[in-house]
Amino acid sequence: MFYMQVLQFTDKGIYCPAGDFYIDPWQPVERAVITHAHSDHARYGNKHYLCHHDSVPLLQLRLGQDISVQGVAFGENIRYNGVTISLHPAGHIIGSAQVRVQQENEVWVVSGDYKVENDGISGQFEPVPCNTFITECTFGLPIYNWQPQGVIFSNIRQWIQDNQAAGKNSVLLGYSLGKAQRLLHNLRGVTEQIWAHGAIYITHQLLRENGWDLPEIHRITPDTPASVYKNNLIIGPPSAADSSWMRRFNPYALGVCSGWMQVRGHMRRRNADAGFALSDHADWTGLLQAVKATGAEKVYTTHGFSSAFARYLTENGIPAQEVKTEFGDMDEEAGMPETITNDQQDPS
Repeated sequence: MFYMQVLQFTDKGIYCPAGDFYIDPWQPVERAVITHAHSDHARYGNKHYLCHHDSVPLLQLRLGQDISVQGVAFGENIRYNGVTISLHPAGHIIGSAQVRVQQENEVWVVSGDYKVENDGISGQFEPVPCNTFITECTFGLPIYNWQPQGVIFSNIRQWIQDNQAAGKNSVLLGYSLGKAQRLLHNLRGVTEQIWAHGAIYITHQLLRENGWDLPEIHRITPDTPASVYKNNLIIGPPSAADSSWMRRFNPYALGVCSGWMQVRGHMRRRNADAGFALSDHADWTGLLQAVKATGAEKVYTTHGFSSAFARYLTENGIPAQEVKTEFGDMDEEAGMPETITNDQQDPS
């Protein structure tokens, strides 16, 4: 079967020759279509950015107010040189989108990062029918199967209550854009007050100013008295682990929220008291569900366990090929060191 090469993989990123634009380029280009505001997908230096409306303030926060950026709605068609582009919900974080690219009768979809479970704030992933699907594979092994988030948040709430009974403060670590908002949205009211690291507070306040229904939180500063933390929840970024910033919360229990917590040993290596396998990426089942729902005749797999996932798809009748990209190296989950035994890697 003939496949029109609508998109190409280049040293600057995923490129559409006919439309002369790139999707999530990792080097500066003239026109960049951005799936979401994480720094491995939205980088500084592009002349013009196109993204979903909800990503605009996040890009401006991270890249500067002076960038040239256009926001569009989901499903809105934009045409570049006869090529039609539209954005569709990815469910990864606020503003995250898949990019649909149509040239003549050929449709390609770039997933960016995504998850299929609706977390209540990032939107519901929307399968987009296409000829060719480019999918992430951050957790593309069958050992990664998430519990429903309702179960996970019930476990987190119980952990916080147990810490309170033991006279310990509860510190949760989650990425400042995406994971932190998901935690805050779903844990509102769990303690009388919620305190947060400055990186999380700034992003949180920006989203509240742009109309997002997120709970009120308090910013931790060098002058914040230790007494205010007692029996309350504290949220910080992963970089805060093992830092001097943590000492002010003593006595505390540390919980890490990441898909990597699914694998034995990661909680111990992070010196955490608890690990919650809460991920903003699709698990093995979600990846397969998404690929099949697109009806794609060809799949390209990127960042993560892309080789294993491509092999599994090909062996099960969906032609797939691994592609090397620069995605994932700045995401707190994709960047986690992974140790998997040989028997765990085999998805057959």
